[in-house]
Amino acid sequence: MTKTLVVGLDGASWELLDPWIEAGELPNLAALRDTGTWAGTRSCLPPVTFPNWKCYSSGKDPGGFGVFWFENVDLAAGEINVMNGGDYDTAELWDYLNDEGQSAGVVNMPTMYPPRDIDELVVAGGPDAVEGEYRSISSGYTSPPELAEELEERFDYSVHPDPLLSSNDERGAEVDAILDLLEKRFEVATTLMDERDLDFVHVTLFYLNVLHHFFWDDEPSLRAWKLVDEWVGRLDDREDLNLVLMSDHGCDATQTEFYINEWLAENGYQVRDTSVDALLTRIGLDRENLLAVAKRAGVVDTLARVVPESIQQLVPQKDGVKRDRKLEAIDLEQTKVVASGQGPVYINPRFDVESVRESLIADLREVADEHGPLFTDVYRGEDVYNGPYVDAGPEVVVDQRPGVHVNDGIGGGTVQSGPDRWAAENTPYGIFVASGPDFESQGELDRISILDIAPTVLAAHGCAVPTDMRGEILPVFAEDPDVGQREPLSIADALDDGDGDAVEDRLKQLGYME
Repeated sequence: MTKTLVVGLDGASWELLDPWIEAGELPNLAALRDTGTWAGTRSCLPPVTFPNWKCYSSGKDPGGFGVFWFENVDLAAGEINVMNGGDYDTAELWDYLNDEGQSAGVVNMPTMYPPRDIDELVVAGGPDAVEGEYRSISSGYTSPPELAEELEERFDYSVHPDPLLSSNDERGAEVDAILDLLEKRFEVATTLMDERDLDFVHVTLFYLNVLHHFFWDDEPSLRAWKLVDEWVGRLDDREDLNLVLMSDHGCDATQTEFYINEWLAENGYQVRDTSVDALLTRIGLDRENLLAVAKRAGVVDTLARVVPESIQQLVPQKDGVKRDRKLEAIDLEQTKVVASGQGPVYINPRFDVESVRESLIADLREVADEHGPLFTDVYRGEDVYNGPYVDAGPEVVVDQRPGVHVNDGIGGGTVQSGPDRWAAENTPYGIFVASGPDFESQGELDRISILDIAPTVLAAHGCAVPTDMRGEILPVFAEDPDVGQREPLSIADALDDGDGDAVEDRLKQLGYME
């Protein structure tokens, strides 16, 4: 059986890549499209890292696994909790490969911190693999745990770049650090695949999208894509490899910054309370300013060590408080609606939910800028999500127009502005390319769903597709794989190694059991 390497290109879009392909800047990617099968993809809403990497690997939308954004909002309980890898209730495509006796490795995967066991290896990555505000974790990001030491000794591996990119003006060492990280992701994935004779490997280039956010189609992003293109050429030369390129979502140049919670307050859906953050914001003391000063002084690591995280979190971001701090800035008893960024909107059950939802959807559909409506549509949550967790999800979901960044900061004071720090914002429109011995060259397909990729990979490995995967097997094979369907694995099944006590311990560690 042919091996498969899936390269996850965070935030990749044909809107960004097509001009470079046409200009001859990315010849290997152009050749791969010419000889393989390719398409645009549609992400699940919201089009962000959390949840879309898990949408890809599970073949489900967020209603199927219970994570709708980086945070979980429970207004009935008055809680907002930051999510991590242990909060996803689902098995993934590598669990099904393992269940069929095939080996798998996952390198630098967002949504997988803390890492869990699969048959071979997991290296967690992305924005969730972080400790505190100013420094990344230095251990505990791999399964098995001893793999981290091997990666650091052999490859000088790290989860996050150092120095960390935090400004559009930082085009030197910060960009170089990201390019070095991308190179090492490829080196680790391909080396471990060959040395351990793995049947399947997934590798994610998360910080690629950080470059998109800060620079869009400017020179730092092109430098990164030329590096990717060189690796695509090397990988495409291998005759023993199915190569799949895909992204969790796309990106496009930012036109408008929309502060949805500020809009909610202005339009009577949210009532504010006085907080320390609001007072600090008024005097211009915010996290971005302090981080810039700390970086210039070379004391970022020192501050991270000596300043307790609880104190770090008291300093607001420039555009207001976020995550679990948002509830400190509002009067929840009088507030009807609280929003997360980039899509999910939650209605307080203390009010008539259906009445509030009807008026809210109508009002949001009218929000516009000089380019037109900010949202391509505004949905009821149950109209875009499927599965056992729909009721725990948002009551309303906005589908932000390409070029619109929906910011959930509370207390920044601005409702709508031009681009701030981000030169590009996420869109639901990503990329897919498949080439290799097991794939037929079909040219361009109509737009596919991100949910189609996991069933297609399983079919390429001769594995039956779980009945709870909502995607379809793509027409990329010379002959119908006819792999059939199977019963889904539970997360307990995915972790089961025959030792019930050990499974229970791991479930508790990962947050699935009390």
